[in-house]
Amino acid sequence: MRKLISFLIPALLLTTESLFAQTTYLPEGNKAYPLLERLEIKQGKNSNLNFSSTKPFSRRSAVQEARYADSLYKMGELPLTEVDRYNIRSLYLNNMEWVPESDASFESKHPVWNTFYKTPAHLFYVNEKDFFLAIDPVLSFQYGSGTGEEDALYYNKRGITLRGRIANKIGFSTTITDNQERGPLFFRDYVTTHRAVPGVGFYKPFKKNGYDYFDGRGSFTFNVTKYIDVQFGYDKNFIGNGERSLFLDNTGNSTLFLKLNTKIWKLNYQNLFMELVPTFVKHGDHLLDRKYAAMHHLSMNVTPWLNIGLFEGVVFGRKNRFDFMYLNPIIFLRHVEGTVGSPDNALAGIDFKANAMKQFQFYGQLLLDEFLLKEIFKNNGFWANKYGYQLGVKYIDAFNIKNLDLQVEANRVRPFTYSHYDSVANYTHYNQPLAHQLEANFQEFIGKVRYQPSPKWRFDAAVHYYYKGLDTANANFGGDIFKLYSTRTKNYDNFVGGGDRIQVLNAAATLGYELKENLMIEANVLFRKESATDPATFYNIGIRLNAPKRNYNF
Repeated sequence: MRKLISFLIPALLLTTESLFAQTTYLPEGNKAYPLLERLEIKQGKNSNLNFSSTKPFSRRSAVQEARYADSLYKMGELPLTEVDRYNIRSLYLNNMEWVPESDASFESKHPVWNTFYKTPAHLFYVNEKDFFLAIDPVLSFQYGSGTGEEDALYYNKRGITLRGRIANKIGFSTTITDNQERGPLFFRDYVTTHRAVPGVGFYKPFKKNGYDYFDGRGSFTFNVTKYIDVQFGYDKNFIGNGERSLFLDNTGNSTLFLKLNTKIWKLNYQNLFMELVPTFVKHGDHLLDRKYAAMHHLSMNVTPWLNIGLFEGVVFGRKNRFDFMYLNPIIFLRHVEGTVGSPDNALAGIDFKANAMKQFQFYGQLLLDEFLLKEIFKNNGFWANKYGYQLGVKYIDAFNIKNLDLQVEANRVRPFTYSHYDSVANYTHYNQPLAHQLEANFQEFIGKVRYQPSPKWRFDAAVHYYYKGLDTANANFGGDIFKLYSTRTKNYDNFVGGGDRIQVLNAAATLGYELKENLMIEANVLFRKESATDPATFYNIGIRLNAPKRNYNF
């Protein structure tokens, strides 16, 4: 992968006569995402940000979308609430490099020593002709307790984030944090079972039942042409319109990646090449093996209100080398996988997003791993019918209550989906799934409420209910994608929830207040009930600055 990168990037640069203004990207969990989602649905049709199935969003596109919505509001063509207007200004404050107005309109009334916080959103900020730089602290402190917990629960994050541009040609961004965490018991059980802390990579034990880990992410970006953005870095990506994704989710560890995104006419085409780490058990200091993935996502605005996308991905293992056959930039990786002898794990899918009545958005995904059509019609639980689907709906300003947004989503994945006969080629990275966190053999229902009654106050709640089939002693029922599917117990009668079936109800709520730009104080409560166990409730209070909220929604 590194040799691939060292070859491709200079080649791209040499073949480019002039680079266009590049962009960095909104980080995971950024508060701008709910706003951009609302603006898209309110317009009832796809606009400049219509290709929102691939995340993260570029800052340039986010500001363009907000400014377009703002102009419609001023012409009386788009109803925006007071809260929407406040959130748009907040987006401008945090992405000033893409806002044409004079920086003076964003200056702080009382900067610190006339050097720090000269604007409300940034600790240190420079915006000159050929150089832009923004530096900010990252902080998150949560402290609480829970049912059956003898010791306190906590989550401490401290670090720094910066981003910049050089001569409008090269963009760069990085976030580095040091973290200590002691989550609820079910979270710690996950770490023990998977040998991984959800969402991160290498970790060490910390005090009693805690974890200590360093999280470093970063990338640089440039444009090959007006229509093609290139990003190379170590971070997370997401493909989909829902809370979860069956294609590529961001609940796992970051990956080294090269991404080419082509946006032209009504089309958006993304090529994503990643270096991954196969399943491992760490014993002291030694070099971990590598495996690789290539993914394509092509989406098109079929109508002004309907977007349809095609996805394909392949995970493959060569002895620590990239297979250059998968550099084929044209969609249809399955053909390439067959050309090299069909040894790899190839998946395909389709997704859609439809805006309706300027209040609703319907979305979904269909993932196909393997299937035999005749066996599907027989409905006999054939093991190789490996697929999953997602259906969801978003409802903004629900029941005519301003800034009350609701979302309902269902996800279902059949047994053995994502698994493979070669443990290296399973759909995983760093002992965590690449797609849905529940892996396979499950049915999940999600309900979310987001309410912002005034600019400073926010209330969020989410309910996750699922049932899943676990393996029993010496029996593989298809819920553990790290196991070889060749170890399956039977060929037929493999239905969702088969095996040792568990049911889980996970309900969480957060009440938050924004003290100043990007500084939130919050109170959180989490209720969880799992089959054959007593219900448990967890509480914490916290404060965070330029940091996403830590969730335990599984």
